[in-house]
Amino acid sequence: MILQKKTLEKLRNLINEETEYRSGPKLVQFFNELGFNDTYEQGFPSRWMYTDEKLSKINGTPELDKCIKNLFAPVNFIGRIYELDKFIDEFNQYLVFDGWKVVRKSKDISFIKANESDLEKSLSSKLTDDETDFLSIEFEEIPLEKLGLDNIITDVLSIRLEEIKQCLSSNAPLAVIFLSGSTLEGILLGIALKYPKQFNQAKASPRSNEGKVRPLHEWKLNDFINVAHELGLLKEDVKKFSHSLREFRNYIHPFQQVSSKFNPDEHTAKISWQVLKAALFQLGEAKIEV
Repeated sequence: MILQKKTLEKLRNLINEETEYRSGPKLVQFFNELGFNDTYEQGFPSRWMYTDEKLSKINGTPELDKCIKNLFAPVNFIGRIYELDKFIDEFNQYLVFDGWKVVRKSKDISFIKANESDLEKSLSSKLTDDETDFLSIEFEEIPLEKLGLDNIITDVLSIRLEEIKQCLSSNAPLAVIFLSGSTLEGILLGIALKYPKQFNQAKASPRSNEGKVRPLHEWKLNDFINVAHELGLLKEDVKKFSHSLREFRNYIHPFQQVSSKFNPDEHTAKISWQVLKAALFQLGEAKIEV
């Protein structure tokens, strides 16, 4: 199986942090299981560069198949199979362009050839997320106070919102992206702390290898977005664009930006700001059953 650049980038993100956060030593362990003999020591490259290099070396070899199977091994998702299936679905949106699909049948992971309908389904899901249409939607500006978060965090988030507006007018797209992503994460964490029972009981809540729900302070933006959607706080369109914002925010690492040749512009910044406004609006309108 030979994967194109976009699919490899998605695979790298899944390995590095989406399925779980893998530190440098954990990445070395992950790839050593595929036949490498690396050690983690001083001078180790960035996690992004290391993973890109290893995936480039095994691309088109049987070790790539093993890499994907190890990544999605159901035994590592005990108590959170729902989350595993989500990861597989997301990856398949890219993999179908390489002619393949990942399939989970009980505890086994395998590959099948993608057909024309699989490709059309992936294309259709992207067409519904048309950026121009999304940017054209006018969202009423919801005051943060309406969310009922702690006063101290509300004050800090309010300052960030004003700073994002200043960055937009100053043509500072990277600043807009990073501030929008961190602000969204702060808002969702605040709501999760307000409704811990509902967030912890959601199917999409992240779990440890032992199957226990992770403490809220260990959740990632990916987890908050998925659970907020499951609870009906975020609609499908905002959920999908929120994940785009989450991926944009990963470029806070300079080596990641260089590796992916990502150069955000005013359009990217406007999408990030629109995602945050849309999320605020939907969170302000939604209700959670106590």
